[in-house]
This record gives sequence, C-alpha cells and structure tokens, in this order.
Amino acid sequence: MSSRTLPSVAEMERAYKKSDATYDGIFFLGVRTTAIFCRPSCPARKPLPSNVEYFPTAREAVFAGYRPCKRCKPMELPGSPPRWVKKLLAEVEQDPTRRLTNTDLSELNINPATARRYFLRHYGMTFQEYSRARRLGRALVQIRDGSDFDEVILGHGYESHSGFREAFVHAFGKPPGRSRDLNCVVTSWLESPLGPLVASATDEGVCLLEFTDRRMLETQFKTLRRLFSCTLVPGKDKHLAQLEEELAAYFAGKLKRFKVPLVYPGTPFQRRVWDELLRIPHGKTRSYEDVAVAIGAKGSHRAVARANGMNRISILIPCHRVLNKDGRLGGYGGGLWRKQYLLDLEREKRKTET
Repeated sequence: MSSRTLPSVAEMERAYKKSDATYDGIFFLGVRTTAIFCRPSCPARKPLPSNVEYFPTAREAVFAGYRPCKRCKPMELPGSPPRWVKKLLAEVEQDPTRRLTNTDLSELNINPATARRYFLRHYGMTFQEYSRARRLGRALVQIRDGSDFDEVILGHGYESHSGFREAFVHAFGKPPGRSRDLNCVVTSWLESPLGPLVASATDEGVCLLEFTDRRMLETQFKTLRRLFSCTLVPGKDKHLAQLEEELAAYFAGKLKRFKVPLVYPGTPFQRRVWDELLRIPHGKTRSYEDVAVAIGAKGSHRAVARANGMNRISILIPCHRVLNKDGRLGGYGGGLWRKQYLLDLEREKRKTET
C-alpha cells in the first residue's frame, strides 16, 4: 500500500485545510514543528504548508520520526466502532430476548444517552429501538416457522398478549396471527478491515451493503422500507451468512467474484449502470465515460456518476472501480481512502496471479 501515488500537494493542502474526512487514509500529514502526524480531518489548528510533510501511510509517518496525534488518533482505523459498542452488541446477541434498560447500560459503564446518539447516527435507530427490533425480529422468524404464539410471546419477555400484539403491529403493520407469510428486510452489522458494514437482505438476496459511517445511510434505510414495503429487522439469514463468508475471503485476497444473490431495484437507467458495474473485472477500472458508452448512453457520464453514487450494495456492485477520465479517484460515498484501499487490494491480488 505504501507504493501508491499520493494526490498532488495542492490537493492535499486543500484537503487538510478544509478538514476533509474523505481523504482520511489517503494520506497523513506530519507537522515538522511539533513532530506529530495527523489525519487530514484533524480538528486541530492548521499548520503552515511549509511545515507539513506528507505520507501515504501511518507506518511511514512513524518511521519518519512522527508520533500520532492524540486528537485525531491516526493509528486507529476510521469507522471502527468503539469497544463499548462491540460490548453492547455482544450483550444483545448473548440473549436477544433480554430487555436491556438504561440501568443495565449504566451498570455496564455505558452512558445511555451516548448509546442512543451513537446507534441513531450509525445504525439509523436508537439502541432501545435496535434491541426491541431484534426481539421482535426473532419472534417473527419463530411465527413464520409455525411456533405456538404463547411460546413466542413468553419467550420474548412480554407479560401479556396485548402488549406483544401492540408492539408487533407497531413494528410490522400486521398482527402476529396474520404474519406467517410476512416478509421483512433482515439487517446485520459486519466487521471488515475498512470498519463496520451494515448489510440487509430480503428472502431473494442481499439488498444493502454500506459502511456504517456513511452520511446517506439513514436515507438508504428509508429507501429500502419504501422499495420493499416492509420493516427492517436486526438479525441473520442465509444470505447474510453467505455474504459474511464471501467478504472475509475477498478481504483475504482469496475471492474475486461474489456469488451471493443480489436484489437492487431502481430506475431503468440505474439498473443499466449497476448491471454494467458488475461486468467490470476484478482488478480493472473504467471511467464514467466508459460506462456511459457501454450502456449506450454516450455523453451521460454525469448521470452515470449519480447512479454510481446511488448504488446501495457497495463492494459487491463495484462502484469503486469507476474513476474520473484522467484516472483520479473521483467521489466515493464510503470515503476516498476506502476506494483506494479496495483498488489496491484488487490490483495486488491481480499482480500475484500474473
């Protein structure tokens, strides 16, 4: 990764002066006067350009004698969840039927208000909503499998049929007795070398794969609810399990083509763009103009770029393989540093095979 080309000095200077987080991971800047190195997005006072040295990786900055900034923590992977979040998710999975109250969170040394804000920002729901949805999602699976209603209700911490029915109708729009054929979008959170990912799937296949810190995530959740006319429920299914295995193999450099089924409704133009993205070989790139020509819409490269940005299934529908005509990275919803990482990963794999 250290052999990659840095952006121009003018571009890097503009990025750190504007605290542009999309360049985090693309380069690091060392400040000669303090012997500290930072991310471009560091909120600290901006150094004079004459006092700045640029590095493609944190490792090279360390070997050049710089120490990591305590404010922006450049040695930590952007997008990685705090330890307390992993701890909290583990608590839920250990017993999804348990109701974790604010008192329980405090006993775990987790501030309930902090948990609410973090989950709302990164997962599109508060922690209590996540925990409740996880319980009801498991209940729905049991109902669809033919389990007895009394067993389901008591097994998920509800003291009465009416309380369970009210919560169930609020979540799914139908009472439990009419839900044996009810569909939902199952949602899970996956670890990756690029930070946590949120993945969703219907009965037909994967319909969402996004980085949890992407600003469009909440909009994507709303789009899924509208497109599939059903609720998003935390949980696991066969498609998400297959996706997790294939992603692990991909990041390990052992997989070039994903086989998990995909579901990606959109406008006819968007579908043409996304179908063309799937044809770009692993380790290769195309320009927006190339894609426009390939789908028979020469001159529509801006529309192609918009459709590229609306892709809901990152990595699998490889919008990261589309560059500007001059070969520059261009935009990427997950951040340019992730786009560069994915391209480097695929190119390195291709080199080892030639």
